[in-house]
Amino acid sequence: MEKKLIVISLLYSLVLTAIPAVHGSRASSGPNALKNWYKNVPRMKQKVTELNFFLHDIVAGPNPTNIPIAMSNFTSRSPTYFGLIAAIDDPLTSGPSPNSSVVGRAQGLVGSASLSEIGLHMSFNIVFTTGEYNGSTLTLAGHNPFMNEFRELPIVGGSGVFRLAKGSALLDTLTFNQTSGDAVIEYHVVVLHY
Repeated sequence: MEKKLIVISLLYSLVLTAIPAVHGSRASSGPNALKNWYKNVPRMKQKVTELNFFLHDIVAGPNPTNIPIAMSNFTSRSPTYFGLIAAIDDPLTSGPSPNSSVVGRAQGLVGSASLSEIGLHMSFNIVFTTGEYNGSTLTLAGHNPFMNEFRELPIVGGSGVFRLAKGSALLDTLTFNQTSGDAVIEYHVVVLHY
C-alpha cells in the first residue's frame, strides 16, 4: 500500500496544482496602483516570454514535496487512482540536476480525475523566487494525461510581471524513479503578458 501511495503521489506531482498567490507582486503597491495599471492596459504592448525550468517532485525521504492529502474509499481499488488528491511544493531549478540553482516553487493541488486513464487535474502556481521574475507567479490549471510523452497545460493567469498572462506549458518527464517515486519534469513555457 505504501509503494502504491508513493506512485500515486508522484503521478499527481508530475503536473502541479493551484492556490493563487500574490507574493511580492505588483499588488503590494496598493489598490490605486493596481487600478492605474489596468487603466493603462489598452496602451501597453503584449510581450512573449519563453521559459525553461525543471520541476523536482520529491515523494520519498525525510522532506517530501508531494504528499497525499485525501482519497476516497474507492481510490485503493482504482487502477487510475481515481479520487486521490495531493498537495505539492516542488522546487524548480535552472537545470535537471537537483544541485542546479533554484528559480522558484510549484505550489498547489493535483487530483486523479479519470476513471479510464491516469489523467490528472492540476491547478497550481509557479512562484518565482529569484531573478527578474522574483515575486511573480504563473497559474496553471488543466488536464494532464500522465502516460503521454508530452503533456500541455494551459497558463490561465499570473501576477506581478505576469499579470494577465496566458499561454502554455509543455511538460516532459526526464526521470522517474519507480522505487522512490521521485521525478524530474522539464517545463517548456511560452507566455503572453504585458
